[in-house]
Amino acid sequence: MKHLFIILLAFLSFTGFSQSKKIKILKADNTMVDPKYPGAIISLGNVFVEHEGATLRCDKAYIYQDTKIIKAMGNVIINQGDTITQYSKYVDYDGEKKLATSWGDVLLKDELMTLKTDTLFFDRQKQHLYYNTGGTIRDTTNLLKSEIGSYYLRTNKFQAFNRVDVTNKDSKLISERLDYFTSTGIAEIYGPSTITSAENSIYTEKGHHNSKTNISHFLDNSKIFYGDRTIEGDSLYYNKNIDYASATGNIIVLDTANASIIKGGYAEYFKAKDSVYITDKAVAISVLENDSLYIHGDKLMVTGKVDERIVKAFYRVKLFKSNLQGKCDSLVSEEKTGLTKLFTNPVLWAEENQITGDTIQFISNQKTEQLDSLKIKNNGLMVQKDSAGYSQLKGKNMFGKFKDNKLISLDAVGNSETLFFLRSETGELFGIDKKQCSQNILILLENNDVKSIDYYQTIKGYTYPPSEFKELKEEEKLLKGFVWRENERPLTKDDIFIKDEPLKEMDKIAQKKPSDKIDLNTVEKKATEKKKDNNTIKDTEEELTKNKPIAKKKVEGENLEIKEN
Repeated sequence: MKHLFIILLAFLSFTGFSQSKKIKILKADNTMVDPKYPGAIISLGNVFVEHEGATLRCDKAYIYQDTKIIKAMGNVIINQGDTITQYSKYVDYDGEKKLATSWGDVLLKDELMTLKTDTLFFDRQKQHLYYNTGGTIRDTTNLLKSEIGSYYLRTNKFQAFNRVDVTNKDSKLISERLDYFTSTGIAEIYGPSTITSAENSIYTEKGHHNSKTNISHFLDNSKIFYGDRTIEGDSLYYNKNIDYASATGNIIVLDTANASIIKGGYAEYFKAKDSVYITDKAVAISVLENDSLYIHGDKLMVTGKVDERIVKAFYRVKLFKSNLQGKCDSLVSEEKTGLTKLFTNPVLWAEENQITGDTIQFISNQKTEQLDSLKIKNNGLMVQKDSAGYSQLKGKNMFGKFKDNKLISLDAVGNSETLFFLRSETGELFGIDKKQCSQNILILLENNDVKSIDYYQTIKGYTYPPSEFKELKEEEKLLKGFVWRENERPLTKDDIFIKDEPLKEMDKIAQKKPSDKIDLNTVEKKATEKKKDNNTIKDTEEELTKNKPIAKKKVEGENLEIKEN
């Protein structure tokens, strides 16, 4: 008896389980069988059936209870709980596998999105929808189109493949593959993709794009195009709401309007202020046809509209051009005017000439792409190394002129001084000339050599024979403010990234204030005691005239002035 009870209980359990899987016909205007369709129950008119929590309505259905298959047609509606509603012309449903294949103007809706396609496959067990004949998904933010698509109801994740197009009121995303989450509006992008809007366009091959918050993060060959500007880097962050972008790793900012490039390790772009901020081995490159200008600083900032761009460099600034190099603490360069200003302990090297002052400015001709003019404000000093020492020109302010990118003149204005090594045509040193002038001293150069020196107003000074000059103290051989900075000079474009070592001992000595300016009375007395010719200066000038004729005050056809800036 006990065994019979167990067998009966097992039979009832199996029967109940089997019955639960049956397709229930809840309603139909007419139900019949037809020998042409063996094993099928044919329901006609207002058909309403249910299977394991899902209901199906249609005009006509063939129901196979043994295999749990339904073939429905005409205004088919499938409901899964209160969340999923699907409309189509036809449906084939396999109750054993819980697979539904719908075709003919398929429309599916849930709480977050609406899906349209021609043929849709629905796996109820995995809660997975799939199409491969083209479809669209619309949610509260976007309209997504693709050739192939999969939608996972549990995670609200949509995977789209082949000609994927995501459009909203602000932007349009085109890709070959992406994962889109209808609950958050986030798209995970894979493969070559573009995002376009009224403000810019973005290219990426991998990224994270939030279409609801308009905040994105892009990787793998990503670029942002702002009309005349392109920003690229290993990693890009973009906030469309405030038009802000930041880039990290191998940064390149290309400015096509001004033919310039900025590189670095980190960059930030503020469209509202039209400014780019770059750090980490930052360098700004003005692309010239024959010779580009490289500017490096710890920090670079480029501001201004297309025609008014300004480059600013801060801390440990260096610049390199084949015929011009420089160093300072901060720099401002105006791309429109070609004016570049160097501040705080600046130095320029033009060919063999070292030029220093409190502030240095130079102008490049934007049309010819050549150096035009030079201006040194306060404590101007030009130094040129000679085998016997240093030739020097000093003035309160100095004005220079370039021709064919070579310095051809330098005019020292106010409290001018010179110290030059005088040589014969054969190169023999015969004197060292040290003079002071109350007004201007104009030097003309040719092939990097002093062609002539022109003194204006009162001249005081002395010409030393080489043997006597050697006996002077080191500081007496230098003009006030002299320091030789050749070890800081960048010789290649890569040298601008070198951080200079502390000054050598000789440079420290040179930087010290000379004991005094030359006392001219002492010089004359010294000359008398040594029974030198009292007219040494005059004789030396005559000798200089024989070897290097003094030029006119101006070079024909060349304007030697530079405008005030």
